[in-house]
Amino acid sequence: MADTKLKIGIVGLPNVGKSTLFNALTKASVPAENYPFCTIDPSVGVVGVPDARLDMLAKFSASEKIIPAVIEFVDIAGLVKGAAQGEGLGNQFLANIRETDAILQVVRFFDDPSVLHVEEAIEPYKDIEVINLELVLADAEQVRKRRDKLARDIKIGSKEAMAEDVALVKLMQGFAAGKLAFHTGLTDDERKSVAHLNLLTMKPILYALNKKGGGHNLDELADGRAARAYELIRSLDARYIFLDAVTEHELNDVADEDRTGFRQELGVPDDGLAGLIRGAYDTLGLISFFTTGADETRAWTIPVGSTAPTAGAAIHNDFAEKFIRAEVITTNDLLSAGSWVAARETAKVRTEGKNYIVKDGDVIVFLHG
Repeated sequence: MADTKLKIGIVGLPNVGKSTLFNALTKASVPAENYPFCTIDPSVGVVGVPDARLDMLAKFSASEKIIPAVIEFVDIAGLVKGAAQGEGLGNQFLANIRETDAILQVVRFFDDPSVLHVEEAIEPYKDIEVINLELVLADAEQVRKRRDKLARDIKIGSKEAMAEDVALVKLMQGFAAGKLAFHTGLTDDERKSVAHLNLLTMKPILYALNKKGGGHNLDELADGRAARAYELIRSLDARYIFLDAVTEHELNDVADEDRTGFRQELGVPDDGLAGLIRGAYDTLGLISFFTTGADETRAWTIPVGSTAPTAGAAIHNDFAEKFIRAEVITTNDLLSAGSWVAARETAKVRTEGKNYIVKDGDVIVFLHG
């Protein structure tokens, strides 16, 4: 199995900073003008996941190449109230998110009359509700069409069709109550039966609260708007991160060694993009392990709880199917030892079998038949 890219769809109301964030992530040039619907076609960018451990291991091994884990970001045109019924640029853009692993919902989190907003008042929790409702309505239409297709199979007594329809009815009842598919109480088997629909609201959602350097940011104003947004996000069992898309975009043109100083000057000390990617990994339940040598040092992405053979499959199927054992050491232990020889002599390198659960930051050598 080849190492597959994670795919995350960026959504939000028009003009909340989606394309600016996309530019910051990918250093690509997509329109980010100050008016709604400037993104006409979805833009896709592949972003290397920043990880200081990767650079340290590459230096340790004097590797010729460094290959980071990657995330594919898809920038979707701004959604508006009624998008599922074709308002704005319509639900054609919702289809672009169906193949993603997760959704990144960008939410404006600052006051500034010079930056247009589709609603008169800046109220983040309402913006979140508008977007989520459009996603729910799009899913409801998808489920309705699927039920129509299943009707004939149900009439002739297909047990599979009837089982799927039970899940679809649950979904429709949940949607009618304004619930995301994730919260409709499906069993594991029911989820599997509808997985082929790629429902938007079954995907994990990470909320990016977009602030503005030097602006009137809602987390600093004690007027209840930030608290209402946090409460809603918590009620959705979701996570949120803060970022400043404009500043992160501007920092693209600043040399790496100067960025810390610029961040301090701009009052944005934290790396918002690194925080976003960490948040995406947490939301999706992912970790990284490493392989390192003279040819290359590489990060591989796997789900939390993966066994050693499953991790090996990220590199090649043979590593899973013909797995014998794995030699494992933590990144810190390997770097502290100074060499593989010293690490082995101090018993820091462990031999693990097929039931070993890989940890974030493990450096692994796979042995297979």
